[in-house]
Amino acid sequence: MDQDPHDLIDTRGNVVIVGAGLAGLFCALKLAPQPVTLISAAPLGQGASSAWAQGGIAAAVAEGDSAEAHAADTVAVGGGLVDADIALGIAREAAARIEDLLDYGVPFDRDGKGQLAVSREAAHSARRIVRVRGDMAGQAIVAALTEAVRNTPSIQVIEGHAVEALLTDSGAVIGLQLRKAGEPDAKPVVIASRAVVLATGGIGHLYAVTTNPQEANGIGLAIAARAGAIIADPEFVQFHPTAMMVGRDPAPLVTEALRGEGAILVSRRGQRFMLARHTLAELAPRDIVARGVAAEIAAGRGAFLDAREALGDDFAEKFPTVYESCIAAGIDPTRQPIPIAPAAHYHMGGIAVDARGRASLQGLWAAGEVSSTGAHGANRLASNSLLEAVVYAARIAEDIAGQTIAAATPVPAGLVTEPGGAVPPFAQKAVRDLMSAQVGVVRDEERLAEAVIALAKLERESTSLALRNMATAALLVATAALGRRESRGAHCRADYPAENPALAHRTMTTLDAARQVADELAARPRPQRSMTA
Repeated sequence: MDQDPHDLIDTRGNVVIVGAGLAGLFCALKLAPQPVTLISAAPLGQGASSAWAQGGIAAAVAEGDSAEAHAADTVAVGGGLVDADIALGIAREAAARIEDLLDYGVPFDRDGKGQLAVSREAAHSARRIVRVRGDMAGQAIVAALTEAVRNTPSIQVIEGHAVEALLTDSGAVIGLQLRKAGEPDAKPVVIASRAVVLATGGIGHLYAVTTNPQEANGIGLAIAARAGAIIADPEFVQFHPTAMMVGRDPAPLVTEALRGEGAILVSRRGQRFMLARHTLAELAPRDIVARGVAAEIAAGRGAFLDAREALGDDFAEKFPTVYESCIAAGIDPTRQPIPIAPAAHYHMGGIAVDARGRASLQGLWAAGEVSSTGAHGANRLASNSLLEAVVYAARIAEDIAGQTIAAATPVPAGLVTEPGGAVPPFAQKAVRDLMSAQVGVVRDEERLAEAVIALAKLERESTSLALRNMATAALLVATAALGRRESRGAHCRADYPAENPALAHRTMTTLDAARQVADELAARPRPQRSMTA
């Protein structure tokens, strides 16, 4: 019988990238010809939220637009928490990153003059969304980069392995613990590395209704936090206002670009409800639209996106992805409104990183949705996420290339957790239902406190490592939401409906701080719901 406590994977080079969405793929390509190892739980090109992005990439590439105007729009939407210098820096690098993507074979739409075609989305002051066939940008970008990675000899791709722990020694990264995806009781697999880039995506699948793939379960946030990394702004979760409610998980996304083309939001009786909520109506910032949709549903009036007049028979040609999702669900969007609801879509929070993508742990970088750069503040501007991902992926590659990375050394067996343990289906459902009900679009102190206590119990006591990771990420969101006693951007407190100028600063927290909040709550006499696993 094999007595080894874990299996080992030899890396190609000293750099390991975890995640094969836009940020991970782009970073690996930018590091070439330096050898790197790219880890993907799903087959390459699948399981990444960026592949599902419909809108496109925000970039000031059209005549009359500017990086300064793009940055100003970003700051205006971010609820007072955007780092203006970071936003401007990203906007100024946009054109170069678009050129990179073109070089990698991304077929961005062109206008009749051969220039990049641009569209407009909510809260942008200009048409600056670079797209592919209307709503297929994410899919086309990831497909092109996947092919490029496959054809790059310096990139070693390891598929079918999910990360479950970040291994550290004295505050420095020394490796990763993986396990074969879908086999929670398999022997753990260890990769030794002193340079790890986390590009694992967001937290959408912590919620019952989400537009994200199942791989977006907060794993990168959790393992970094469990290793001691500083986490920024975890309370700010953006809920996309228009997810198609047809009984599918994840819920199909109905892109914001439809509203940019004139589609409207109506109740079951056909009455527009955003006109009274914001001067921009359907093109108001996402947090405002999401709350408007949620309020209509809560009032029993229902919420629908009506594109019949705006697009009519052109729907299929202009938005093929949404059209196919509608037809598959038995809805003809050229003849009837689409039923919608808000869904967990994007996490503005994440692992705190500096302008080079460096986290607080030595040897750790983070890019894409798992990171928090300060670019989004309390509310992300539409289509800024893909731009941020490529900008920071390139910056990280440049930062790593300029360093001498120490050779990896064997990981002590005592750092490896065995066994992993499957997540009981009822427990996963319980966490997702809890997050949607109590840490969702509209929050209050009583429900948040109950959520914190329940999640802390799971994080501390569950025998499943995967469930503990899930509870860790959820706990960070819930404790930060409890601590922010105001409404700002995507964070809405029913008991604190106004912004508090004294709280116009970013959240910086750790797992230890979240546990302390939970312990203090648990020590108070109060009724609570229980969750077990």
